[in-house]
Amino acid sequence: MSSRYFDVYAEWQRDPEGFWAKAAADIDWFKSWDKLFDENAGVYGQWFAGAQCNTCYNAVDRHVVYGRADQPALIYDSAMTGTKQTYTYAELKQEVVALASVLKNMGVRKGDRVIIYMPMIPQAVFAMLACARLGAIHSVVFGGFAARELATRIDDAKPDVIVSASCGLEPGRVVAYKPLLDGAIEMAHHEVKRCLIVQRPQLGCELIEGRDLDYADQLARERAAGANVDCVPVAATDPLYILYTSGTTGQPKGVVRDNGGHMVMLKWSMQNEFGISPGEVFWAASDVGWVVGHSYIVYAPLLHGCTTVLFEGKPVGTPDAGTFWRVIEEHDVVALFTAPTAFRAIRKDDPDGEFIARHDLSRFRTLFLAGERADPDTIKWAERQLDRPVIDHWWQTETGAPISQNPIGLGQLPVKYGSPCVPMPGFDVQVLDDAGHEVPNGTLGNVVIKLPLPPGCLPTLWNADERFYNTYLAEFPGYYKTADAGIIDEDGYLFIMARTDDIINVAGHRLSTGGMEEVLAEHPDVAECAVIGIADDMKGQLPLGFVVLNGKVAREFELIEREIVQLVRERIGPVAALKTIVSIKRLPKTRSGKILRATMQKIADREDWKMPATIDDPIILEEITIALKERGLG
Repeated sequence: MSSRYFDVYAEWQRDPEGFWAKAAADIDWFKSWDKLFDENAGVYGQWFAGAQCNTCYNAVDRHVVYGRADQPALIYDSAMTGTKQTYTYAELKQEVVALASVLKNMGVRKGDRVIIYMPMIPQAVFAMLACARLGAIHSVVFGGFAARELATRIDDAKPDVIVSASCGLEPGRVVAYKPLLDGAIEMAHHEVKRCLIVQRPQLGCELIEGRDLDYADQLARERAAGANVDCVPVAATDPLYILYTSGTTGQPKGVVRDNGGHMVMLKWSMQNEFGISPGEVFWAASDVGWVVGHSYIVYAPLLHGCTTVLFEGKPVGTPDAGTFWRVIEEHDVVALFTAPTAFRAIRKDDPDGEFIARHDLSRFRTLFLAGERADPDTIKWAERQLDRPVIDHWWQTETGAPISQNPIGLGQLPVKYGSPCVPMPGFDVQVLDDAGHEVPNGTLGNVVIKLPLPPGCLPTLWNADERFYNTYLAEFPGYYKTADAGIIDEDGYLFIMARTDDIINVAGHRLSTGGMEEVLAEHPDVAECAVIGIADDMKGQLPLGFVVLNGKVAREFELIEREIVQLVRERIGPVAALKTIVSIKRLPKTRSGKILRATMQKIADREDWKMPATIDDPIILEEITIALKERGLG
């Protein structure tokens, strides 16, 4: 099949406003826009100015009205508890309406903020949609965040109500949420008036009289009363949610998402970029606390009339490396979206794909990877094991949807390993040098996007227009700074090599740690890897590699190290100056799967460092410190 991508992208280039007006026809509006794009509004302009809409109506109510009432909307699958539950669109509406009535009785109105501090349970999705129904602004904070991190978000968002749960579940342990929530409320300067708490059977909690309400009791009361809450019309440019970027310290950075443009972009992406039809089952194996969870667990599949999977578990250990294939088989999943980290974990535990062969994956079509650099070796392994397209794609919390990917819905383009492929309509991606000049094809530089950003991208940061401008727009006037470094080749394919702060300077040569990681990952004994730059008196910086070896490796590490160093020398050249590889048990990661390279660099350079708020397991940093000392480093 030939791809329609180039024709569609050219159509957007010729008439951007006409392109997005056509896409907007797939959304139900209460009032049409006065101006499709108002360049004089906001920091850099606003989409669908003057329009009125409601995101909950488009994600839930209209499907009930137009014939999908009995179709499954949400499948909850908890590998942690063995629980499975399916909600049709009609049942989803009932849950959301009842919760919206509870929140309304708690005083929540249009424009108010509600923090959602929840594990991966259906009530988290209901809470997001109930806020959208009322025109309230939700801010989901990843469940289990430390009290101080939650407190900073309370002070920034200033919610009157928090929806939470008694506990979350991790492999081998129960995480008590209520003490963290109570501690955060006590630390915060802003007063939280009410909390709505889901009591989980694995660990209950005491409710504070006068502040805390039991979720189940309140919903039962509203259902018994026959409560009904209509969708509140909001401006297309009104905020739908605030999402604080992971790892924030000090003043948190709250990415704002508007209602109208967000719906238009996500609805368009499901068919054209992901190749998913209404009625099919789509699974994003992420968390609702991250942007992937917002966009592709909750909003995009429901806007498109799909069935979405909400999974509570891990790719390995709940109970084994076959969990993903079980979920795909049982629920007829046609596409899986997950992080490369998940597949590296699966590959480490099941290098020969034995678990894959045990399941019927006949309905499964496509694997999508994003969230962390997808090394070519992991992609090739997945392609061999699954015998299906494996689509790498690149985007950010700020954009809310892919910037670059292989648009399988428009017809798959040839794969270039290491590249997420081509820019999507709406994104004019360019590579500039530090002075703001465009660089020749194949030259490493700053990846930027020409303004205006398309619908669905952040219009600003919460209550921080000046900070938004200085962070993203000031350095390269007329462009949005992605803070990623990369190249564009002669065919227009984009290669994201590293965050700009992961570009190291070795004796005056700008080198990408991401490029070195690709080489390390090719070694057959390496399951996972990371490369950082460490200080060097002679050359300024030197690369240092960390590797997690495959479980079946029984060779001398010194031999493996020499092979890896030689491989980098052959592929990148002596200029890379990689001489040392450190073997570790596991890499430190955020709960969303991003490797904490900056913290690793500080440990190796003996700099002061703070425990990252988003780290999955703090013990790993102790393991790395010991491993560095054993090699005479750190």
